[in-house]
Amino acid sequence: MGALKQILVRARRQVFSEMVGNNPSIFHGEGYDFIELREYQQGDDIKHIDWNITAKMQKPYVKVFREERELNVALVSMMGGSLHFGSTKLKQETLSEIIATLSFSVIKNGDLLSHFLFQETLQATVTSSKRQRAVHDSVEQVLSCDVIGHQANYKDLGATLMKQVKRKSLIIIVGDFFEIPDFKVLAKKHEIIAIIVRDKLEEQPPAMGFSALLDPQDGDELEGDFSRSKVDAYAKKVHEHDHALYEALRKSQVRFAKIYTHENPYVSLRRVFGAL
Repeated sequence: MGALKQILVRARRQVFSEMVGNNPSIFHGEGYDFIELREYQQGDDIKHIDWNITAKMQKPYVKVFREERELNVALVSMMGGSLHFGSTKLKQETLSEIIATLSFSVIKNGDLLSHFLFQETLQATVTSSKRQRAVHDSVEQVLSCDVIGHQANYKDLGATLMKQVKRKSLIIIVGDFFEIPDFKVLAKKHEIIAIIVRDKLEEQPPAMGFSALLDPQDGDELEGDFSRSKVDAYAKKVHEHDHALYEALRKSQVRFAKIYTHENPYVSLRRVFGAL
């Protein structure tokens, strides 16, 4: 069985078989039950058009009511070369498992799923859908993505998503976040959650002595003596980076959590969304 099929089968079994009781989705709690007045979009029920506002604005506007609980969920995969790393499995595979689990959860809950894959620029999309085919396409995009020699552009991510995601949505951004994004503007319109994918080895590396390492983002070979003092200094920089990252996300009112490659993504996501 290929990697794609294995991930899809495992994620689907966990989401559809193990979600029991009165909480059929990992998405729950306050904050996602939107009421808004927005511009008419193709497919909206014309019975919900607000004719007074439409006349004033000279363009059709529709009312969205509380009983309409359909949630728009946009998943975003940040596919840089640094994902080609892992002590038990590659971060890229873990990211694909997270996307599979989240996607099946969205579909199970009857919500709209879309997916965006970023490298230096937006590379691929899956348009809003409630069909399981959208799950397959999203995960396939992540697994088949060639990350070697590429960087995930967190700097332009917020502006790009503002253009791409028109309707108020829950946006879940998944990546290793070795760059600090600016989501201040994006978070004013959308609910944002950041899922940080890491491997324990990159946060707490062992002393390796003299070694040659290949940087998967630019292909450069790094040679040197990776002694205990040097890897400790590296670990300290990672810790400082993450502290700055967490502060930036908090200031933008972006909720976040970290999932490691050795963890079960389904279990981790249930814990994450239960705590958020």
